[in-house]
Amino acid sequence: MSQAVHPVDEVLPTPKLAALGLQHVLVMYAGAVAVPLIIGRALKLPPEQVAFLISADLFACGLATLAQCLGILGVGIRLPVMMGVTFASVGPMLSMANDPSIGILGIYGSVIAAGIFGIIVAPFISRLLPLFPPVVTGTIIMVIGISLMRVGINWAGGGIPFFTQTIDGKVVQIANPNYGQLQGLGIALFVLLVILAFIRFGKGFVANVAVLLGIVAGAVLASALGLMHFEKVAAAPWFDVILPFHFGMPTFHLVPIITMCIVMIVVMIESLGMFLALSDMTGKPVDEKALARGLRADGVGTLLGGIFNTFPYTSFSQNVGLVGVTGVRSRWVTVTGGVIMLALGLLPKMAALVEAVPQVVLGGAGLVMFGMVAATGARILTGVDFKTNRNNLFIVAIAVGFGMIPLVSPNFFKALPHELHPLLESGILLCAIVAVVLNVFFNGVKKSSTEEIVAAAKQAEAH
Repeated sequence: MSQAVHPVDEVLPTPKLAALGLQHVLVMYAGAVAVPLIIGRALKLPPEQVAFLISADLFACGLATLAQCLGILGVGIRLPVMMGVTFASVGPMLSMANDPSIGILGIYGSVIAAGIFGIIVAPFISRLLPLFPPVVTGTIIMVIGISLMRVGINWAGGGIPFFTQTIDGKVVQIANPNYGQLQGLGIALFVLLVILAFIRFGKGFVANVAVLLGIVAGAVLASALGLMHFEKVAAAPWFDVILPFHFGMPTFHLVPIITMCIVMIVVMIESLGMFLALSDMTGKPVDEKALARGLRADGVGTLLGGIFNTFPYTSFSQNVGLVGVTGVRSRWVTVTGGVIMLALGLLPKMAALVEAVPQVVLGGAGLVMFGMVAATGARILTGVDFKTNRNNLFIVAIAVGFGMIPLVSPNFFKALPHELHPLLESGILLCAIVAVVLNVFFNGVKKSSTEEIVAAAKQAEAH
């Protein structure tokens, strides 16, 4: 008798695969294109180069997803996972982008190094789990969201509030006259209200893609007001190939590499929780070898990201949540989603259209997306024992305080060596280091149970 096929390995009819795969793409699309938009604009790249970053990101998303779901050469957990750029890397990369000695090539060098590091440490990462209990992970994710809120707020304002210029040899800040204009604020508010309406009154899939629908509605309004221009979309080719090292050969700097490797550890700890949660949802047990393959795919995806001009990759938790909502457990659905992402990455017109969306439109959505990240961290912290263990209060309070230093006072560490600035200017990494150290100091190192990890991962599905 033939052995029954597990639902995870079941190949559904092609029409179902296409529809369900597209649904996974739509759920993650807004989050997938957000990071290249943030970094591209922080690097002050021209619109066509930002559009290229978006294409490269979608292409690498597809490659990383296929590696994770198909599982080849000891890489990939073979569960329904969609891979996307992690928001945990945004803060450190913004610091690198603002340092002329590092720039985009230094970012790619650190990403490639972090990918190789991830591949090497994948079998050992589960041993670091005791350093990342919910009090630590919840605090880190909350600070990630709070740190990113500055980006969303500036988007809603229409850019950055001040320009830095050199006048008579002196560096001065000049107010941006276009920042905070009523028209832009009105569009951002409109997008926010549309998203809230879809969340409140939409059902099922419509509610799941509320952010994407809000961006579309805002883009239509901005176009009607003459704020969205399509010249670059018309000029972009229909098809193009994403080639490695488009911006040149990466450069490698020690502190950015160390910084990105720390980010990689945090990302892989989160992925480990997602894999355990997926195992619980799909009913397919995973052993240590399977978990190592899944974490190795994070490293391979990040390595591919650095080679193909994009950023670190991890499993997207909103897609893990979608598996729970739909009950569809087949990994071939996310394989199809990966193929769709690959195809989108080869269509420059699509990327140019996304880049053409005004910042004020993205601002309304950014407040929701980044605020939800912070809320997810707070939600994880609700499972922490603050009542009988007051030390947890000090861990959260002090770690959040350190995480806010670069946000509130960018020049706080200016007297320290310049080589340390990429590390010290990332509130996320400061928070992570302080939270881990204080947790070990107050609580010691306790082995987390699989049930605790699964519970934390499920709580993070809204991330």
